[in-house]
Amino acid sequence: MDALDRVVKPKTKRAKRFLEKREPKLKENTKNAMLIKGGNANLTVTEVLKDIYAVKKPFAVLYKKKNITRPFEDQTSLEFFSKKSDCSLFLFGSHNKKRPNNLIIGRMFDYHVLDMIELGIEKFVSLKDVKNSKCPEGTKPMLIFAGDMFDVNEEYRRLKSLLIDFFRGPSVPSIRLAGLEYVLHFTAVDGKIYMRSYKVLLKKSGCKIPRIELEEMGPSLDLVMRRTHLASDDLYKLSLKQPKALKPKKKKNISHDVFGTTYGRIHMQKQDLGKLQTRKMKGLRKRPAEKSAEDGGLSPKKPKSA
Repeated sequence: MDALDRVVKPKTKRAKRFLEKREPKLKENTKNAMLIKGGNANLTVTEVLKDIYAVKKPFAVLYKKKNITRPFEDQTSLEFFSKKSDCSLFLFGSHNKKRPNNLIIGRMFDYHVLDMIELGIEKFVSLKDVKNSKCPEGTKPMLIFAGDMFDVNEEYRRLKSLLIDFFRGPSVPSIRLAGLEYVLHFTAVDGKIYMRSYKVLLKKSGCKIPRIELEEMGPSLDLVMRRTHLASDDLYKLSLKQPKALKPKKKKNISHDVFGTTYGRIHMQKQDLGKLQTRKMKGLRKRPAEKSAEDGGLSPKKPKSA
């Protein structure tokens, strides 16, 4: 039995808190990513991993030592590091004559590789090369995808889902305008994927809504897709399954339209409109002649006063 598969009983409070963090939860923690250098990573791949780590901080772990492994041939070392660092996302960088400047981006399900896509770096501009101001650490990016390939091709569609998982950051209940300051733009055209990052500048416009300008910040990557390892449809559906406690309970007679407006249906007994109470107005009062006609022409006599 593997040492990590054994049931470990905590001996200290710190160890107990550590194990409680790793227990399954209804609402999972923010996904962490591990960035690993291959045994023959060159300077370009190393700089790419450092820049992606700077973008992902604090939800990332950067392994500085080289690891001799080939994810498409053997995935055991990746699964070991995933358990060790509690990371469900990974980015592996390597370089060789057959596949120069190589990146492998992937994600785990139950500490086993689910999806894995190999990308080749054709052009790279690092954070250091762009001399503009940077966004603070931990800024949640806005993700934009352009190109029909992300909707038409299954491999590109899975890559889009993988990139969203990798860069989305923590889930937040609300946002403010000043917090929207970082944009990651992915474009798929002519068999290439262009990754660009921008800082959002809010300028004065003379009205309530500010004028928006984009300033290139780095890193910038021109990528080409190489090999893919995609999960089967059944396993992919299983990984997307939500626990019953998170599914919203259906409420009777309540519906929503495409804009999110809530509509309710009320069931009532049939009303007799003849007995409907209207507003009392002097002009609507019945005359004595009308009252007597309704009573059959007989009006009670008033007693004479003594």
